[in-house]
Amino acid sequence: MELVPLFVILGVVLALALIVGIYLWATYNGLVKLNVRVDEAWSDITVQLKRRADLIPNLIETVKGYAAHERGVFESVTQARAETVNASTPAEAGVAEGHMQQALRSIFAVAEAYPQLQASQNFLQLQGELVDTEDKIQASRRFYNGGVRELNTRIKIFPNTLFARGLGFSERDFFEVEDPAAISEPPRVQF
Repeated sequence: MELVPLFVILGVVLALALIVGIYLWATYNGLVKLNVRVDEAWSDITVQLKRRADLIPNLIETVKGYAAHERGVFESVTQARAETVNASTPAEAGVAEGHMQQALRSIFAVAEAYPQLQASQNFLQLQGELVDTEDKIQASRRFYNGGVRELNTRIKIFPNTLFARGLGFSERDFFEVEDPAAISEPPRVQF
């Protein structure tokens, strides 16, 4: 008679171990998927930042032809471009993003003083591509921050918080800009 309760206890323990194992397996796979999604989203942001960085030299050369004496503006844009290209974390990219927006505003302010430049088809095309890229950066940033929010929430909820860090998962940083007013709208020239 004592064997029956021992089998029942052993069966209950095995069932609980199986349930816990399935839960850990599903949670681990879910965290891996979210982590990959966040990595993919960060990659999308870097692609768009690179695209913008590639447009900047063309924009500078176009404006330089009309406003060669505005050396300080060109240097600030070039420096901001280098910061953006060299940023490797969301925090660094956020700081660089604020600097880039200020620099682009200054170059477009210079452009407003030159009517011939404003009429240049090359300048208008570059400006359109830049505004399009800025929109894509904003969309990529929202996608990235959404993925980070999901991942961080999944890591912090109970009981995941008990083992997620032990499995190598850690919270990720949001892509935030130091000065939100600097990116509130894409730079543009008023004609």
